[in-house]
Amino acid sequence: MKNEELTIKLETLPPKPGVYLMKNEQGVILYVGKAKALRNRVRSYIQVSGTDGQPKLQALVNKIATFDIIVTDTEREALVLEAHLIKKHKPRYNINLKDDKKYPFLKITNEPYPRLTVVRTVARDGGKYFGPYTNVRAMRNTLQTVRRLFPVRDCTYKLPDRKPPRVCLSYHIKRCEGPCQNLVSQEDYARMIRQVTLFLSGRSDALKTVLREKMEEAARSQKFERAAEIRDRLRDVERTTARQRVASTRMEDWDVLAMAREDDEVCGVIMEIREGKLLDKKTYVLGGAMEASPEEIVSAFLKQFYVDAVAIPGEIHLPCTIPDEEMVTDWLSEARGGKVTLKTPQRGDKAKLMEMARTNAEVMLAERRFKREKLKDRVPHSVMALQRDLRLSKSPRRIEAVDISNIQGADAVGSLVCFVDGRAKKSEYRRFKIRSVEGVDDFAMMREVVTRRFRRLREEERAFPDLLLVDGGKGQLSSAVAALKKLGIQNQPVVGLAKRLEEVFVPGISEAQTIPKVSSALKLLQQIRDEAHRFAIAYHRKLRTDRTIASELDRIPGIGKTRKIALLKHFGSVKRIAQAEVEQIARVSRIGGKLAKEIKERLNDPSET
Repeated sequence: MKNEELTIKLETLPPKPGVYLMKNEQGVILYVGKAKALRNRVRSYIQVSGTDGQPKLQALVNKIATFDIIVTDTEREALVLEAHLIKKHKPRYNINLKDDKKYPFLKITNEPYPRLTVVRTVARDGGKYFGPYTNVRAMRNTLQTVRRLFPVRDCTYKLPDRKPPRVCLSYHIKRCEGPCQNLVSQEDYARMIRQVTLFLSGRSDALKTVLREKMEEAARSQKFERAAEIRDRLRDVERTTARQRVASTRMEDWDVLAMAREDDEVCGVIMEIREGKLLDKKTYVLGGAMEASPEEIVSAFLKQFYVDAVAIPGEIHLPCTIPDEEMVTDWLSEARGGKVTLKTPQRGDKAKLMEMARTNAEVMLAERRFKREKLKDRVPHSVMALQRDLRLSKSPRRIEAVDISNIQGADAVGSLVCFVDGRAKKSEYRRFKIRSVEGVDDFAMMREVVTRRFRRLREEERAFPDLLLVDGGKGQLSSAVAALKKLGIQNQPVVGLAKRLEEVFVPGISEAQTIPKVSSALKLLQQIRDEAHRFAIAYHRKLRTDRTIASELDRIPGIGKTRKIALLKHFGSVKRIAQAEVEQIARVSRIGGKLAKEIKERLNDPSET
């Protein structure tokens, strides 16, 4: 059991369906899940005794400090809420779609004379939305095609209340029918918008049928010019739709979902088939899938994709069955307003399209991996500028910097920071307590830190840095060079950066290097030097504070090493111990009420400080 607060919350959990949100001590949401019975499900996390073979679950359990719940009426409502919350919060331990950028939609506005616009947020405003378009270029091409085929107005006037004084250029080039000047009736304009809706929905055959009927009707009424306009539009629609790939000879609407995975990353592909033709391909990246099964990944992908979808087909084809198929099917059917079937194709056109979708997912995954590898190989401009300005034989992709911090020789420490390709790599930072130097001797301290660092690298048979940066001028630089020479290390590039005039010194040359003050190389050295200085001061302050804290607690009778550690671990600092109530102090292991009162009085007595 974690703590008293969790115990109380667990006792009051209802045996009802709902969603639970696991949080860490900072209140950050770690995991979102749904449950048929919240009491049983949440307890399985908090009271878990072992997670052999599941390191991800063990890591989650260890970090849970508290949780919140949202009770729902049904498990289906919990499923939908879970998908919404995962998309919103993107918890670290959930499988989630990495679609931080908002993909665009095409929207037919809800106006007397609707417009076709590009938006990135779906609102409940009565408009009709099409998308999302993961390929923005394809969306722009679709928008241009619609504007070429249909005279949809593109002005922003709120018709019919606010009108321009005259028709615009779009009317003269036959890209608008002039609703702003009442040159087209609202009924005729609405009829044209219905045709746009059919086109964007992929109902090309239905659209062509409507256009043929209108053309024949206009011809019968001897409106030959109008019939010719509809004929030209029909031909354009036929040319446009003829380029679409035929996925099935049957006039069906269905989606195909496929995926490819590598380690913790999954690429998912959704292919939309409308009236038997491939209308669009949408690609997504999912994270947090290292230990998840294919069935779990497909289920998470399916729910998070369709939870905000503006259109759901009657059939969705998956690469495998999912564990909560019945519940998901019921939810999708309700959202669609008609029956939805989940299938796993084994042969025929749908199986072939599933294979094509999987191939697309694999290509996308390989492309992302290739881009990452290329980025690793790319040397930043500032690093190349540093190689140029210091005339180094190779690019200093790995730079280590050393600094010293002390006050009159007390609590002397050294710091080492590491930058790879111009970025801090904090896992390689190191701290040093100065052991062999007494008093104030920064040069000797620098020799000790450099000696210990490079001796360790040699013992572990690790590569030396491409460049060693010393915080200081000629004296510190000479100390570092002397340490390297004593270790028998030659040809190690090393420079010193003096604080006063930001001068750069190299071994063997008394004059500072002429590096322009605006050079990105100098700015990189300054950034690394400042980080080494910050890291050294932080460590020095910690040691000084620990020494001060220790002396304050050590003055209290009955406080030994074990009790001192227990108090500091529980409260975090002496200041917080002093601010705590006697009862709170007494609850710490091996601290009774009498000693707690003594601690409180001593720490708050001005004469003791």
